[in-house]
Amino acid sequence: MRLVCATGRAAALSLAIFCLAATLLPLSGQRRALQRKNYEMVLIPGGSFEMGRSSAEIDRAMKVYGISHRDVLSPESPRHAVRISPFFIDKYEVTNSQFREFLLSNPQWRRAESSPAPHNGHYLETWNDVDYPAGTGDHPVVFVTWYAAFAYCDWREKRLPTEAEWEFAARGGLPDPEFPWGNGPPDVSLANFTQTGVHGVTSVGRYLPNGYLLYDMAGNAWEYCLDEWQADYYEKSGRENPIAGQIPSGKSGYLSVRSRRVIRGGSYDASPVNLRVTYRDSHPPDGAGDHVGFRCACSK
Repeated sequence: MRLVCATGRAAALSLAIFCLAATLLPLSGQRRALQRKNYEMVLIPGGSFEMGRSSAEIDRAMKVYGISHRDVLSPESPRHAVRISPFFIDKYEVTNSQFREFLLSNPQWRRAESSPAPHNGHYLETWNDVDYPAGTGDHPVVFVTWYAAFAYCDWREKRLPTEAEWEFAARGGLPDPEFPWGNGPPDVSLANFTQTGVHGVTSVGRYLPNGYLLYDMAGNAWEYCLDEWQADYYEKSGRENPIAGQIPSGKSGYLSVRSRRVIRGGSYDASPVNLRVTYRDSHPPDGAGDHVGFRCACSK
């Protein structure tokens, strides 16, 4: 599968034109804010970084976060050097209102239709056809499968971020942070996680962004990545734009995927340990739930 989407100079020009148009159109404040959240992307400069954690750092994290089973954190090891090419990534998690546009243009992905891909029975379970719950237009879309996330990004001429891209972006340009905002512990002013007591996703962009001006890279909703889940992947990872697993080729090749996929970032019910920029987890591709969403990326 070709990872490049509608990018390069054309993509940068398109983004610039959109941002200019957004400032000129006579939109209401609320509509303009929602439109901006739906489409704005950030150019991540790319570069080299040390991905993951060392064995000694895993030992320390187990003590700090009260983890008794090493296999919870061992997929973060070993620490290894990775180089990432420049890429674009969505500033916000994909919202309900944005996903609604996808459903209007692609009726086969509506809940009432015979979905092109399998799901666990919870796909868009809170929606009424193309209508999301009232007042949640700027919430991250959840109850979606990896397949639907893949299809949405492809429809936008984008793609899901690789796990390495996601971690590089989450670090926000900081050399070796514990969390997207730095090394300070999470609190209710920094992210939507278990301690906020919200018990559900909230509006995207409600909390401060990281150094790359990306919002909700910790908490709110877990985010699907392109990669296949391999707990031991870091032991064999490539060093240049790595991607775990075979990515099926062809327009609908992704529909044949059955292996678990990487998710990152934690959600509204996550513990502090899950919010760390290095924390890895997985999810079945058909596992629609109220805690997993996504954002799109695009190669430069």
